[in-house]
Amino acid sequence: MSEDRSALAHQFHSLEQQFEASRLGMWLFLATEVMFFGGVFTALSVYHSSYARIFDEASRHLDLTLGAINTAVLISSSFTMAMAVRSVQLGERRRLGGYLAATIALGSLFLAIKFTEYFHKFEEHLVPGLHFSYPGPEAPRAQLFFSFYFTLTGLHALHMVIGVGILLVLLGGAAQGRYSSLYHSPVELSGLYWHFVDIVWIFIFPLLYLPGLRH
Repeated sequence: MSEDRSALAHQFHSLEQQFEASRLGMWLFLATEVMFFGGVFTALSVYHSSYARIFDEASRHLDLTLGAINTAVLISSSFTMAMAVRSVQLGERRRLGGYLAATIALGSLFLAIKFTEYFHKFEEHLVPGLHFSYPGPEAPRAQLFFSFYFTLTGLHALHMVIGVGILLVLLGGAAQGRYSSLYHSPVELSGLYWHFVDIVWIFIFPLLYLPGLRH
């Protein structure tokens, strides 16, 4: 108990009160993230409805196979993260470390695949800017599509990098025995963040990768 009490901040009366306050703060943070990504999704939807043909055509230049693999990777990482939370709630510290390590590995794999996609887009001159190249008179609108692609996937990748960093800190804490069935709020709150980032990708994938199937 003394170990768990040492994690109690001075402004709280109990670990339960501290956890509830932290969870409220995390949900408020995630609400701002929903509004942020929601604005970009809305803009993408508006432009897609205006330039549906060229957006669908440009979508065909995305690698659907890699996108689908990354979707499976993230769904798997959500499972391992959920198991990490469950393990710490049950006081199973060894399993906690294993599931955190698995989640980090899956998140790193996602980023490696995403950066591979980016490299291919650089090679194909599909990165918006001075060197953007797209055949036909619809190049400006195709460039708009790829602007949305790099904005959404880039922001998501940034959130993934932050998430992996957080999990590395948690893994270090788990190795030192900081978390238990009585004190596990950092793990659970990090799980909420990780699941949110995964859900964002579930929206990104159909909006960017699947329209090309209709062309």
